[in-house]
This record gives sequence, C-alpha cells and structure tokens, in this order.
Amino acid sequence: MSWLPCGIYHEHYRQDHAWWQTPFVRGKMLFLGLGIFVLLPFFDLISPDFGPYLLNVLVILLYTILAAMGVQLLIGFCGQVTLGHAAFVAVGAYTAALVLMHGPELARMTEVSNPLLALLVGICKLGVKAGLLYPAAIILAGLTAGLWCVLFGLPSAKVKGFYLIMTTIAAQWITVEFFITQYVSQIGGRAQAFSIMPDNFAIGPLVIDSDKKVYFLGVVLVLLLTAAMANLLRSKPGRAWIAIRDNDIAAEAMGVNIVTYKLLAFFVAGAMGGVAGVYWLNYNYIVSPEHFQWFWSLWWVGVILIGGVGSIHGTIFGSMFMVFVLEGLKFALIPLGDVFPQLLDRFLFIKEAVFGLAIALFLIYEPNGLAYRWWQLKNYFNLWPFSY
Repeated sequence: MSWLPCGIYHEHYRQDHAWWQTPFVRGKMLFLGLGIFVLLPFFDLISPDFGPYLLNVLVILLYTILAAMGVQLLIGFCGQVTLGHAAFVAVGAYTAALVLMHGPELARMTEVSNPLLALLVGICKLGVKAGLLYPAAIILAGLTAGLWCVLFGLPSAKVKGFYLIMTTIAAQWITVEFFITQYVSQIGGRAQAFSIMPDNFAIGPLVIDSDKKVYFLGVVLVLLLTAAMANLLRSKPGRAWIAIRDNDIAAEAMGVNIVTYKLLAFFVAGAMGGVAGVYWLNYNYIVSPEHFQWFWSLWWVGVILIGGVGSIHGTIFGSMFMVFVLEGLKFALIPLGDVFPQLLDRFLFIKEAVFGLAIALFLIYEPNGLAYRWWQLKNYFNLWPFSY
C-alpha cells in the first residue's frame, strides 16, 4: 500500500528519502510538469497579445529562482549572510560574454605557459570543435563566479554576522563598480555594454535565439540546480552546512572543518549565481554593469525571506510571489493611470515600497515564509481526516 488515511508510511530507508514518496505525488508532479512547464509557454497560440508577455514574465521568474538559489544556500542552509550576490551573477555573465566573443580566438592559440590560461584554451578548443562553446561558457562562468565568491568568503573564517554582511557588500562595490565598470567592460574598446549575437548561444545544432527556447533552457537549468542542491544537502557537505548554521561552535567540536565547508558553500553559491548570469545574458543578448546593481542582492534576500529560509521550496515560492504579485500590481495601477498618471511614472518607487512592506509583513506575521504554509497544507491533506 502507498496511502493510508492517517498518513504515509515507509518500510525502507530509501522510501523515506525519495523525492516523490507515493504514486499520487509522482502523478501530480508529472501533471504539473506537463501542464505548467511544457504547455504554458504555448499560451501565445491562444492569446497572441498576452502570450508573449506571459512568456517574458516566466523567463524573469526562472532567472529569479536561479539567482536566489545561491543566496538560499548561503543564508538558509549554511547561515552565512550575504548582501553582495549580484556581483557573482555579474561575474558569470561577463565571463560567458567574453568566452562567446573571444572563444574562437583562444581556441586557435597553440603555446600557452600559464596553467589557468591553458585550461581555458583547452576548454575553448573542445567547445569550438564540438560546437558546444555555449555549454563550455556556462561551465567556465560557474567556475569563475564560484572562485570569485570564495575570495570574498575568506573573511567568514574569522568574522560573522554584521561584519560578514559588510564584506559581502564590499564584493558588490569592488566587483561591479570597480573591476567590471572600469576594466572588464572596456575590453575590446567598448564603452560599457557587451552585445552578443543570438547565434552564439548554440548547443550543437540548436540555437537558443527565441524567448520560448530561452524559457525551456531556464526550466532545464532550474531543474538541474534544484536537483544538485537537494542531493548536496543529503550528502556530507550538506549536513556540515546545516550543522554550521545551527551552531558552528558545536559543529567544530564534533570535528567539522567549518572553514573548509564555509568556503565550499561560497563556491557552490557563487557557481549558481554565475549560471544565473549566463541565463540573463542569453535572455537579453546584452550585458552591462547597470544590470547588476546592489538592489538586486537585497531583492534576492527578500525572495528567500518571503518564500522561507532554509527551504528549497521557499526559493521557488518566494520568486513566484515577488514576480507575480508585483506584475499584478502593475496591472492594478493601469486603470488608475488615467486618473492619477503620476502612479505609472513612479511605479519603480511604488514597487520598492511594496517590496519593503512585504518583507516587513512576512517577518511579523509569517516569519517561516510561504514554504511553511505549503508544508502545513500538505500535512493537512495527507493526514485527513485525522489532521488534528
């Protein structure tokens, strides 16, 4: 049996740790996967006017999930507060842009003495030869952003709390405002922005040059990173991260090397941010320092606060809340635009005010986030009619 009115029971340890523990849940996830992830992007066939707009909103949702996932790992699962994650998203975006623009040139290099440059040249050669330069750019962007994140995670070995917040904020100013704005964005005689031709975003014969293809790429990336995080949390590093989050002194007393695992958490979180940066580049075909302002770091922290700290579901629910509610707010203000035209002109300020108000209300009335309500709803359904 797989269902009892008083709940779900398991006979094996493997059943207890399965992602989808009953046939009903497996069927539900299959239905949601087909109904939402596959059919929803084709809404433009029904509504040619609203469909493209909905698709753009869904792409923004996927980008928000990808960017907030690294923040969730650091804050929710390892207890390391960060307010500079936009810097690592920017590093990933610029790394991918440089690889896609100069990858063929690097692939033609023969004699390289620097080992890091030799590794980069080797990856570019394999990518160009196999027609997989774009996947190679995603991998390099993740590695570069992860290593850059580790650099700013080094102070976590000595400081915590408010002081760690300041070091992560410093990552934003040093990375985006100094290195990228003053040096990286000037490569090749450019002014500020890098523009990439759509045909560079190719995986073999498949060119990701439309919003629909970008959406499906985002779905694949979200599924891969979610699966990677879920499995990491079940492994030794994941258990070490949670132990550090709960009590780092007790974790160290039990033999956990807290410095090593903290830096590993920063690396994985930075790599996830780098992948999000590549996805943003694929969506816009242009990247500029203005895309990675400090406000976005705060925005992604708000996403996990609203969705639920320390929950993979919380990243998804928080992203859905922030994207859909604020888009709904825009629609609600459109009819009032004829009476109060200044509302639409000042929508950015209204959006920021609603963002701050939402965080305050959730911290007061729902500190565990939307994921906790989802957990309660599932338990009520699974335990009915004995849900008391």
